[in-house]
Amino acid sequence: MSIRVLIKDYPHRAIALATPTHALVLRHSSSATENNGNYNGSSTSLGSNGSGAARCMVEFSGIQEVDLSDYRGLHSVNAHGTLGLITVNNDVFLVLVNGASKVATVRPGETVQRIHSVGFFCLTSSSYDALLNDEVNPYPTDTIDDEGYEMGFGGRKEQSPLEHPCLALKKLLSSGTFYYSSDFDLTRRIQHRTTDNATVSIDSLDAGFLWNSYMIQPLVDFRSRLAPRDKEALDSSGILTSAIRGFALTVTVPTSSAPIKISGTGMPSSMTLISRLSCRRAGTRFNSRGIDDDGNVANYVETETIYWTPSGVCFSYVQVRGSVPIFWEQQPGLLPGQQKITITRSDEATQPAFDKHFENLEISYGAIHVVNLLSNEKQQEVDLSQKYRKHIQNSPLNYGREKSDREHELLKLTEYDFHAETRGPGGYEAASLIARWIQNSADSFGYYLSEEVDERARFGGEERIIRRPMTILQQEGIFRTNCLDCLDRTNLVQTIISKMALEVFLSHKSLRASQDFWMRHSSMWADNGDALSRIYAGTGALKSSFTRHGKMSLAGALADARKSATRMYINNFADKGRQNTIDMLLGRLMGQLPVHLYDPVNDFVIAELQRRSAEFSDTEMINILVGTFNLNGKTNGVTADLSPWLCPDVDPSQQCPEIVAVGFQEIVELSPQQIMATDPDRRELWERTVRKTLNRNAEKHGKEEYVILRGGQLVGCSLSVFVRADCLKHIKNVEGSLKKTGMSGMAGNKGAVAIRIEYGNTSICLVTAHLAAGFANYEERNRDYKVISHGLKFQRNRGIEDHDTVIWLGDFNYRIGLSNEKVQKLCHMGDLESLYDNDQLNLQMVAGLTFPYYSEARITFPPTYKYDLNSDTYDTSEKARIPAWCDRVLRKGDNIRQIHYDAAPLRFSDHRPVYATFQVIVQRVDEKKKDALKAELFRQRREVVGDTRAGGRLGDDESDDEDLLGYESVEPGLPPASSDRRKWWLDNGLPAKARIQPPSDHHIPNPQRPSNPFTPSPEPDWVDVQRMGSNRSKPEPPPTRGSQRARTMDFNDTTDPRMSSTTSLQKSGPPSQQPPLARKLIVPTFPTHATQPPNFDGNRDALDDLRRTTSNASSRSLPTRPAQQTGPQVLRKPAPPPIPTKKPSLVSKPSASHTSQQYSDEPRRSMVERRPVGNANANTNYMDGGEDGAKPPLPPRTGTGLSAGSNGSRRGAGGRNLMDDEPEDLGSLGRGWEVLQPGR
Repeated sequence: MSIRVLIKDYPHRAIALATPTHALVLRHSSSATENNGNYNGSSTSLGSNGSGAARCMVEFSGIQEVDLSDYRGLHSVNAHGTLGLITVNNDVFLVLVNGASKVATVRPGETVQRIHSVGFFCLTSSSYDALLNDEVNPYPTDTIDDEGYEMGFGGRKEQSPLEHPCLALKKLLSSGTFYYSSDFDLTRRIQHRTTDNATVSIDSLDAGFLWNSYMIQPLVDFRSRLAPRDKEALDSSGILTSAIRGFALTVTVPTSSAPIKISGTGMPSSMTLISRLSCRRAGTRFNSRGIDDDGNVANYVETETIYWTPSGVCFSYVQVRGSVPIFWEQQPGLLPGQQKITITRSDEATQPAFDKHFENLEISYGAIHVVNLLSNEKQQEVDLSQKYRKHIQNSPLNYGREKSDREHELLKLTEYDFHAETRGPGGYEAASLIARWIQNSADSFGYYLSEEVDERARFGGEERIIRRPMTILQQEGIFRTNCLDCLDRTNLVQTIISKMALEVFLSHKSLRASQDFWMRHSSMWADNGDALSRIYAGTGALKSSFTRHGKMSLAGALADARKSATRMYINNFADKGRQNTIDMLLGRLMGQLPVHLYDPVNDFVIAELQRRSAEFSDTEMINILVGTFNLNGKTNGVTADLSPWLCPDVDPSQQCPEIVAVGFQEIVELSPQQIMATDPDRRELWERTVRKTLNRNAEKHGKEEYVILRGGQLVGCSLSVFVRADCLKHIKNVEGSLKKTGMSGMAGNKGAVAIRIEYGNTSICLVTAHLAAGFANYEERNRDYKVISHGLKFQRNRGIEDHDTVIWLGDFNYRIGLSNEKVQKLCHMGDLESLYDNDQLNLQMVAGLTFPYYSEARITFPPTYKYDLNSDTYDTSEKARIPAWCDRVLRKGDNIRQIHYDAAPLRFSDHRPVYATFQVIVQRVDEKKKDALKAELFRQRREVVGDTRAGGRLGDDESDDEDLLGYESVEPGLPPASSDRRKWWLDNGLPAKARIQPPSDHHIPNPQRPSNPFTPSPEPDWVDVQRMGSNRSKPEPPPTRGSQRARTMDFNDTTDPRMSSTTSLQKSGPPSQQPPLARKLIVPTFPTHATQPPNFDGNRDALDDLRRTTSNASSRSLPTRPAQQTGPQVLRKPAPPPIPTKKPSLVSKPSASHTSQQYSDEPRRSMVERRPVGNANANTNYMDGGEDGAKPPLPPRTGTGLSAGSNGSRRGAGGRNLMDDEPEDLGSLGRGWEVLQPGR
């Protein structure tokens, strides 16, 4: 689908990706790029300057809901999709694919595109709009050599690889080694994905092979917050693109060369090769070697060979390659073969990472056969092989196995010295002799095979026949091949293994391929080797001439010599720059942070819908019955009455449950022929029998008949789900999946079948499994569970655990750890509790080794295995199997309750069938009510936020309020959450400094206490200080020039305060004969933001609201309080000006030595009672006694903590704050306390 790229420059730059139906709009949020507190002192390479993650607004909606009139086309070529967002040098770039071509078609409707041009569109600046975007391939190609390698990566050493912010990234992404598909999940092999995917879900991809995972993750996170319908719309739009790196190619096989002939159609077959290079430990040849602590290895590649025919037959075979999985390094050198190898960790320190690597392989692929091609003659390669061998021997995948089970090891090793074996006259042709060493594993691993079959399905009450692919076989093992570089030798041997797998497949169908078919196969593998070698080493693969033509010529040898010389140059001089570019693409450079995307409208609506879900949804109780039966390959039970099992005597409300799930094991007798093919006829035969039994019971109780919803089968294991017809309207999204297990893939009857459904809005997963047999093989059964739980996937990569309710049923094969005699005795006594205490499944679950968080109801029935046929007697044969509860039912979920759990007396098998009934609470949503509420919430929210959206028209007055978009209080009345720019505890002028009130007006903080309030001290917190007075008058300092003289008041004076100014002047002598008085300001009430006075230059400083600095004892500063006045600030200094005629200003501009401000919650006092200095009360206590030495009493404390004087602006002996630690020295002051009050 073509995507238009549109841009808007004013008032804020925004980019829109528009399809015919929807639009994705992104806009950079400049106010949100400040540092969020995460400083990284080691940040390099990006010029981030310590800034935090860039933030962008994003909006996805229908094309009719977005106003694109202000947008213009940015590029003449439409885009094919976006790879994501990346920040380079503080600029945010949107990465778009604007050039691609189809290179592969796996199956009809599944195409692969190769990227050959990308565009970087800047969200923060228009400087790059016309740069490197004028043509599809906008950079010169004369520096690309014959092998397709870009020689300009090295460049000059003094130049950064980011000369243009994205030049190196453009070259890397446009190198022809990246591929994407809009039709299917390209990161997963066919076996792990379903065929009915309508769209590709970006969040279901395998991140290990997703090379744009770092760039696309912000958009994936945004998608996760969308409503389900919007998610589907975004997926179907094709805007989000997933890219792999490696190789993809399809070659057409004409009918004349095709091994499988299709009569009548004349359509050709196709053969496809896909290689997926892992991005976990990506890098160049000498910069990326060995393994890391997470078990990821360098140059790890999964390669899949696919053969498809028009008849619907699809063959797939997968193998992997990767560096030797130990910690080792190799330095580049100028002489080929002389680069020194260094093993950097001990065996003990390496084993954990080694085990992680192979455990991940075993979970993903099954059994593993390692093919090591290192030399036995080169000492450095010998050392690596010895370490490799030792770690394989110590691997837990081989623990606890008897010598007789050697052929069943999950990890095998074959060492094959490629150079020594091909040194003879046969040359590289001798490499094919490796087949004799690996043939057994190749046969046991099998391959993936699916065929299209006719299947009956019910639509609208009518039964129709549809063709759908059915899985016949699954690949249950993997070859892991390696040499030193995992390039040349590895590619040739992998070609041989791929050919072996195709020959096994064709031999099972009694077919043979022509020579032309094999030539096409070899040519495709040669191209694959060249592509992977260019990525890792910089040149094409050596020995590709032999791989392509089957023989080595002189020209091929000369080409190999030239490639070796070119590799030496590139590895020594160019790889460092290439490595930096790869690390930047993957987000691994220091200081790189992903872009943060947010949608202020949609995020709020989704949260509000979840909170108000009760308005459009309700719950319902449904009943589910599940039954499991190991048939032992018998069919005589199809005529038996299955009612005791499927229609048990239970509560009337559960007589006809809404859903019935029936699982069978060993539905067919196992033989080599049966293992290689699945016969659906036997399953369909039992489905008809089960349905007949259920409908007979439904008719008896007057209920609707049962219809089969879906069935699935893997060899001898099958699962069928039946639903009452009246419940079909509530069921949707029905899917099935299979997972084959078994001992190294050799036991074809073991595995699991799962079916998921959604009843209303509750997801239910039903799994039937047949686990490994054997009394002592409980560890293998645990491993089977792990393989099924992790490996079984539904559409969109849903796993078993991704459901609200999960029910497992089947033959789990866990035994009772007692002797046969004791078990039979306890069974006869009915002591089931003693038996259960020794049950392997119970013990393993208690230990947390299998089925974590699952529950099982109390077992009230005797062991269900093993009986003599048609009797109630336990096994009397020579083997004398110990009775055990092999057949079990487990559950998981918060909305499920088990009612019954029992066995049924059906005797035609050596097992007894088991059933269980459940009550499940399901949620049903009224979509119409939900849509109406959603539309209303959208409308309300858009009115609140206005145009503060990605596609809005917000003007230049963008403010901090943008940070609060999307924030809602969890409870009414609570403030919005704080951000890096706004603190809710400072809103509405609240001070940053906590205040404490003294016990009374006569108390002050004890200056003898330590400054740290949490330090233990015997000193009290407060001390009582009585006020003192003095009969000695003190003059008032002259007022500020040009302002009215301030009036002074004494607290002990009873004179009318309105006469304070005149009285003070009359009673005071010449200024030279009297010391200055200490003065204290009455601080007005703290104003609101709206009434805050301007600063010195006439503008209100918003930062003044946040400044809270306490007084310092050494500075003795006097904090001042600005008055509510609009005049400029002036510096108050004592001077003898004329009598003022203007009102004084209390706004004093602080000096450099005292810039702090203290605010009081006390209201402004218009007047303060004054007592003349000379008329102190006779009852006042004086500390010094005498007229000259007496100190005035302290005024009542108002809790402001204001100082009494100041060094710089008050000319006193140094005023102190009441909160200071040191005692005040009042001896040299003016023997009185006065308050400066503004004139009227």
